[in-house]
Amino acid sequence: MELESILRGLSIWALPVLLAIVLHEVAHGWVADKLGDNTARWMGRLTLNPIKHIDPIGTVLIPAALVIMGAPFIFGYAKPVPVNFAKLNNPKQDMVWVALAGPLTNLALAFISVGLLSVTIHLPEAMHWFTQPLAAMLQASIIINVVLFVVNLIPLPPLDGGRVAVGLLPNHLAYQLERIEPYGFFILVGLLMFGIFQAVLGPIIFGITKALMTLVV
Repeated sequence: MELESILRGLSIWALPVLLAIVLHEVAHGWVADKLGDNTARWMGRLTLNPIKHIDPIGTVLIPAALVIMGAPFIFGYAKPVPVNFAKLNNPKQDMVWVALAGPLTNLALAFISVGLLSVTIHLPEAMHWFTQPLAAMLQASIIINVVLFVVNLIPLPPLDGGRVAVGLLPNHLAYQLERIEPYGFFILVGLLMFGIFQAVLGPIIFGITKALMTLVV
């Protein structure tokens, strides 16, 4: 992959990735704050300042490596916003809403990007110097937000889908699922290495992305 192509890819993906993962985490903290846990606000994490949320590996290294490798879609994560589930008004029930806040924010961002892309492609041709890179960034935003929406709904702790499952399952099953959390990251890496992740989630991600792109008019 040529250097010019790499730099172009990084310039297109950098802002959409940053916005997607930062807003994802802020949404968790904001909902938790509304439901009784002010930990994120107390620690200064209810902010859009990316410096507060950047994880060197998840926010910078992994997305950049995927762009350089020409991956079909990009993934990343920020430093998790701290949530003390014991401080929530109704811990087991409210855990579900706190967990869903992140993926639903990404879904909303995907729809917003679709709307902005619809406006962008109808701007005057004389503005192509501005509209072409903006359109590319909005398409990247749709993809990254769909990826974060789908991946985070996997019912595997510590992903948001795992938190949702723990909140919905009977206590004895929720306890068993919670015990998987220390190994969740390694399970995900294994699924990626053996191609199971791509084989199962790839069609879902591309299907949702394609459906959203049909809304661009």
